[in-house]
Amino acid sequence: MPDQPSFWTFSAQVLPRILVGFRLTIELTLLAGVGGLTIGLLLAAGRVSPWAAARNAARVYIAIFRGTPLLLQILFTYFALPSLGVRLDAFPAGVLALSANSGAYFAEILRAAIESIDRGQTEAARALGMSRDQTMWRIILPQTYRRLIPPVVNELAALSKDTSLVSVITLGEAMYVTQRLGATYLRPWEVYAWAALGYLTIVLVLSSVASRLEARLAAQGG
Repeated sequence: MPDQPSFWTFSAQVLPRILVGFRLTIELTLLAGVGGLTIGLLLAAGRVSPWAAARNAARVYIAIFRGTPLLLQILFTYFALPSLGVRLDAFPAGVLALSANSGAYFAEILRAAIESIDRGQTEAARALGMSRDQTMWRIILPQTYRRLIPPVVNELAALSKDTSLVSVITLGEAMYVTQRLGATYLRPWEVYAWAALGYLTIVLVLSSVASRLEARLAAQGG
C-alpha cells in the first residue's frame, strides 16, 4: 500500500478547493445578511405599526420562520416552489431561504432596539409636527445602530454557519466541498479540521469588526 501524503502535503492539495467553497459561503452570508436585514426592517416596522393587520402579518411571518427548521425552508424553496411555478437555481434558492429565515431573527433584534428608545422622544417629535414615519426614520432609527451592533453581528455569525445547510441542494459552498473531499480521499480529519478553522475565522473576523465599530462609536461619543 503506498504511503499516504503528509498532513501538509495533503492540505496543499485540497485547500484551494476548500477556499473556493468558503468564497461561496462568504457570498451567501453577505447577500443573505443584506436580504435578511431588509426583510427584518420591514417586519420590525410592521411589529411596531399602529395597524393591527401589519402587526399580525409580521407576527405570523416571524412565528413561521422561527418555528420551522431552516433545513425545511431550504428544501421547500428549492424543491416545492417549482410546483407553484417558481423555479430557482440552487444559489438564488439558497440566498432566498437564508434571507427569509434570518429576516425573522433580525426583525426581533430591530424591534427590541426600536422599543428600547425612550417613548418621550417619539412624543416630542410628534409634538413638533413630525409624522410617524418621519419620527421613525429621523429620530428613532438613528439612535438604535449602536445597540444593534452586537446582536446583528451575532446573527451574521450564526448565518455564516447556517449556510452549511444549503449543501443539501448541492450548492458548492464550504461544507458541500468538504464532504465531497472527505468522501473522495477518505481523510475526513484533515478536511473537516480546515473547514472548522474556516468557519471560526469568519466568526472571529465579524467579532473583530464589531469590536472596532463599538470602540470607534464610543470614542466619538456616539
